[in-house]
Amino acid sequence: MKENIIGRKEEIAALKQYIESDRPEFIGLYGRRRIGKTYLVNQLFREEMSFSVSGLINGTKAEQVSAFKVALRMYGYEESLTTSSWIDLFYALQRLLACKLAGNNAPCIIFIDELPCFDTQKGAFIRALGNFWNAWASQEPRVKLIVCGSATSWMVKNLINNRAGLHNRLTHEMHLSAFSLSETQQYLRSQGIEWSPQTIAQTYMILGGVPYYLSLLDKRQSLTQNIDRLYFSKKGELHSEYNKLYTSLFDNVEPYLKVLGALAQCKNGISKKDLTERLSVASNGHLTTILTDLMNCDIIREYHTKSKIIKRNGAFYQLTDFFTLFHLYFSAKRSTDEAYLQHNLMQLNAWWGYAFERLCMVHIPQIKKALGISNIGVEYYSWRSNDPEEKAQIDLVMERADKITHLCEVKYCDSLYTIDKEESLKYKNRIAAFARQTQTKASIFTLFITPFGLTKNGYSSDIRDTFTLDDLFQ
Repeated sequence: MKENIIGRKEEIAALKQYIESDRPEFIGLYGRRRIGKTYLVNQLFREEMSFSVSGLINGTKAEQVSAFKVALRMYGYEESLTTSSWIDLFYALQRLLACKLAGNNAPCIIFIDELPCFDTQKGAFIRALGNFWNAWASQEPRVKLIVCGSATSWMVKNLINNRAGLHNRLTHEMHLSAFSLSETQQYLRSQGIEWSPQTIAQTYMILGGVPYYLSLLDKRQSLTQNIDRLYFSKKGELHSEYNKLYTSLFDNVEPYLKVLGALAQCKNGISKKDLTERLSVASNGHLTTILTDLMNCDIIREYHTKSKIIKRNGAFYQLTDFFTLFHLYFSAKRSTDEAYLQHNLMQLNAWWGYAFERLCMVHIPQIKKALGISNIGVEYYSWRSNDPEEKAQIDLVMERADKITHLCEVKYCDSLYTIDKEESLKYKNRIAAFARQTQTKASIFTLFITPFGLTKNGYSSDIRDTFTLDDLFQ
């Protein structure tokens, strides 16, 4: 097995274990577009593949059939292939693999990439795949079938939650997520980019930990030059990525974009009830499906709170995908200026302040590790007072299962952050408002997160714990 992979340690260990098992395996690998699913499988098993094929984005059935036939021939199938029936083509694959199984004792690795693309005609491909697995492959201990797709909602609905021939047939499902800050740093170094932790954090706050986006960065340019070239330039590789991302994920994309636009206006998240009012739509199964699909694609998250007063609103939904947030924040500002960021650094500074809270939220495991509570369950969210006269808000609330709540102040700053008397008083008032309005019975601990730490003075000593970028990079 050839490996040149940043991060993904758990996924690599699991995939190796599945391939080396003594039973047939059917592995479903999914995750958002550009996250590195194909790269992971190819890097691990390309030289050991018994068969590999990839669906064609937006391809017709005839084109998908042709791609499958070409793959069969590439892997040694020599008989005539005039059929367009998926049942017949999978039977041809069965005959090809049976010959390979008879010739050695190695695992028989089958990789079907971009699986949703093949499903072009009323489920014919999926039924044929189910028949292939149920009638033959599931009886062969050395068969290891890996299927992969970027249309995550399709993968969940038609494969993971399939109620027909593939019901409960997956032996393993694997969700591939974005890189962490630490993995992003490792990846950039592998590309010869030696940026400071602050610049890497800024990169993350625009592109997220998406390997493909990171691969487009030019080490000869600054971050602002790179983003101007990739996003603000009309010929930039990320100029049209927003539309490409969502049209690749969803067939009827407009309702999804409307939900994303509404969520982008609600920094702290929004309840389903409030979302329906904002969108003027019914709170029905269709909206639930949209929210579930976006969660499955790692675009938004759902959270609950243990605080009784807040809990009455049910679940909350919050937009967490950095590239989507960046696009919705800056799309209206795109003009003929292809060096927009370099000419408007104040706009970018405002973005760092807005996005740094999200950066902390997607690195809750690192914050938990720094607190020494990795094994304790935590629910996290932003909080805003429901009393218009108080105007109090907490950037990040971490409710622990052991009845302790951390109220976290999150501030982006290019140097040591200094708490003065006025800010200290505001912070104490926010804590009091939270305790009063949520009626929490938990012990409240204070936590401050800022890139370079706090200036030591009489007010900083009131903060129980202080974390920096170094803690987020763990």
